[in-house]
Amino acid sequence: MSLLTFAKIAWAVGVVSWYVLRIPFERKAKRQRVADARHRNLREMILLSISTLGLGIIPAIYAATGFPRFASYPPTVLQVVAGVVVFAGSLLLFWRTHRQLGKYWSVTLEIKDKHELITSGVYQKVRHPMYSAFFLWGLAQALLLPNFIAGPAGLIGFGILFFFRVGREEQMMREAFGAEYDAYARRTRRVIPGIY
Repeated sequence: MSLLTFAKIAWAVGVVSWYVLRIPFERKAKRQRVADARHRNLREMILLSISTLGLGIIPAIYAATGFPRFASYPPTVLQVVAGVVVFAGSLLLFWRTHRQLGKYWSVTLEIKDKHELITSGVYQKVRHPMYSAFFLWGLAQALLLPNFIAGPAGLIGFGILFFFRVGREEQMMREAFGAEYDAYARRTRRVIPGIY
């Protein structure tokens, strides 16, 4: 098996693992009553589609067909090993975030009935560890898929979702939790502990 084939398989295993990890949490979250879903709109669906394009569709086309070939380059062993390690870290953080959020998790911006603000565990240092996990996934994709379009597509696609969504999400949390959220925001960073 070539290094490129291994890298593509590793990326695909990571994506499938992400989906499998999410299934039980998605089922649990669907059973919860939603108190505030005003952000479930066309803008949100467009942002989710852009993220899916970058983290799923474009890299899947490349992994399956090699298209676009002109943007490809040979991978290195170090690059692929780093990609596998980063993807594993992303999946671990993703699982821990889902586990901690439990019934309060949702794909779109929602406040559940009797929603509590989670500030411990992985939420102790960053307010959006799930976004941190997605950025790590994007970084792993850039390392595992040696193509100047398919590789960084995840960071670009998810980055667009993040920067157009995070302010609205934080405003929604502020409205729901008031001073408690403001105090939490002052002592934490968004996605990188101690930095941003």
